[in-house]
Amino acid sequence: MASDCGDGHSTLKRCLGVLRDARNDSEQFAALLLVTKAVKAGELDAKTRRQIFDAIGFTFPNRLLTSRQPPAGCPEHTFRALGLTLLACFCTDPELAGHSQILNKIPTFNDILVSPCNPDSTSMIDDVYQCLSAVMATTRGPRELVTKGTVSALCQAYVNRSYGSDRALTLLLGLLAIAEAKCWQRDSPHLLAVLSKLSDDFLKTEDMTKFELCEVLPHFIPLSPPLTQDSQGCECLRRLYKGLANILGSKLSQSQRDPALKLAACLVQACGSEWIPAGSAGSKFLALLVNLACVEVRLTLEEPDPLEVEGKKEVVTACYVLIEMGIQECLREEKPLLEEVQKVQLMRIMEEAFGAVIFYLRQVKEEELQDPFIFASVRILGAWMAEETSSLKQEICELLPFLVRYAKKLFKKGSPAARLPQPELVSTEGSGLPQDALRFLLPGFCHLTAEDRPRDILISEGAPALLCEYFLHQWEVLISEPGSPTPLTSTEMSLQTACGIFLNLVVTAPDLIRRDKTFSSLMEMLLKSLPLLLPQKDHLVLAANIATLGLMMARILASSAVLQGTQSAKEFFGAAVRFLSQAHTAQADPGSEVLAAAVSPAYASAWADVRELWFLGMQALAGCVPLFPWLPQAVLQARWLESLSELLTHVAPGSVDFELVAAFQGVLVELARASEACRDVILSHHGTEWANLYGMAALEQCLSEQ
Repeated sequence: MASDCGDGHSTLKRCLGVLRDARNDSEQFAALLLVTKAVKAGELDAKTRRQIFDAIGFTFPNRLLTSRQPPAGCPEHTFRALGLTLLACFCTDPELAGHSQILNKIPTFNDILVSPCNPDSTSMIDDVYQCLSAVMATTRGPRELVTKGTVSALCQAYVNRSYGSDRALTLLLGLLAIAEAKCWQRDSPHLLAVLSKLSDDFLKTEDMTKFELCEVLPHFIPLSPPLTQDSQGCECLRRLYKGLANILGSKLSQSQRDPALKLAACLVQACGSEWIPAGSAGSKFLALLVNLACVEVRLTLEEPDPLEVEGKKEVVTACYVLIEMGIQECLREEKPLLEEVQKVQLMRIMEEAFGAVIFYLRQVKEEELQDPFIFASVRILGAWMAEETSSLKQEICELLPFLVRYAKKLFKKGSPAARLPQPELVSTEGSGLPQDALRFLLPGFCHLTAEDRPRDILISEGAPALLCEYFLHQWEVLISEPGSPTPLTSTEMSLQTACGIFLNLVVTAPDLIRRDKTFSSLMEMLLKSLPLLLPQKDHLVLAANIATLGLMMARILASSAVLQGTQSAKEFFGAAVRFLSQAHTAQADPGSEVLAAAVSPAYASAWADVRELWFLGMQALAGCVPLFPWLPQAVLQARWLESLSELLTHVAPGSVDFELVAAFQGVLVELARASEACRDVILSHHGTEWANLYGMAALEQCLSEQ
């Protein structure tokens, strides 16, 4: 045997010598046939394969690939097949696989995959798949494959069930894992055709293949474009729903159930609950999904065996996605998928699952804090705390110190640059990027700061200082985002929710605002941010939050240096007055000649979110007037008193509701008391008459005093 091997190597050496010294194509071709015979037999080590390349180079294989005239009596593809065998051999060297001479053959490889296959050409297709697999393993390879049309070729090979279609699917899975967005962007129709084939197989097959397809299908469900936007995508979703309903309605082993739950979670991430049909069958299926997810969470987390939890993290994370959908569907009032009885049952079942999540988080050790599964567990608990404030209150209060510590650790971990949004990774858990746990905890914290016990725990754990720092950072992120983002970004939503928390603290813990220095920094930032934000129409709700919070904090921090008539303070109050003064206007009452007070068009679409803040802001402004002697001058400069007098003079008194009258009166009385100039403007614009007309007794009395 050893001597046979030695003979083979010496023959190969002679062939390589002939290749190097060949005087014509015939000699080179004869030597190549022997070389390719050895290559196909798989007898070569890496060093020998490199020697073959050094002897041949790319020129001769290139000529073979383009030659259309086979030797007499040989199959049509003889030269092409020989060239491909050599390239497949070269591609076993990673350095050569990424060479431009290989990369520029990608269109040729694609053509071979989509050409009709006969028994003579199967070895060519094997070589093509070997070349493509090698190219994909290089740094530049995936990008080159996507841009040069390989995704389309692989899709066609799979859909047509061509020779080697299983390898086509494996390569597609690899490319989607690396460049999903680009693949769908360029080759959406072809990928949809693969999904259509897979979903059809998934629905029809009745053996273990069904469960194997559960593992494959998630890779072909795009987050964008949404599958619900065309008929082929909708048909795929219908099949997937039916297939999952068949699976999950049967008795399953764990190894069968887990992939099905992961597939369902993937569909929820891509389409929400839109893939589940309305009606009795759909609502039962949705309830079953959430129920199974809750059971899985409880089984895994209630008595956590570290090794068992480790193996189940992926499926429990998928269950979290299904439970989050359950929360949303239980709260949905418009066209609900669930009946009221189902909602009540699911809320009870989910409460038990969240008890298990809390129990698990209480066991977490310091060294585990970077685990993406901990992040996923905190995130889903945040979703529950945001919506369900009455259940598990005791357990959540006991967990608050951990949640604050965890959020602080993640927030402090990355540099500010690392925490800026990064488009392709922004939602990638476990990507190595610092995770923004606070973003998911803020809505729950907003509810909790309105109550004494949880608020005291949050304060004692240093949450207010952390939230101030987080707010300052998120503001920097917002102003670094180009243009005015629509729809609402998570950054802007976080800033709004943080404002809600600070408003709760201003009302319930004013002493904290006075003594904690971080609130002075926050006040300074609010003074600078409102004048920047207000002119941008898309940010009205955030501007309302910042204006109201700033005015309410200014009453508490009136003696701080930053509010003593500084330029930034004057600009802030000027902007706050503009925000408050421009909210209402006179409009023709439909069907009559009479003018009525109405919300200004610029405020109308956001008024549901702004209304309460506007009234709070009016109240806070009235409280600020006696504290800042220069404030009435800012109101006079804005000419608000004149425009308000005009509004109240021209509109029908019945169109101005009592709450609005009280808000206007509160500010007007304080201005008239604090400033002779303001009082004179009100009087000169028939203030006494309209104060009487609208029942503003306190203003009437103030104006009548000498």
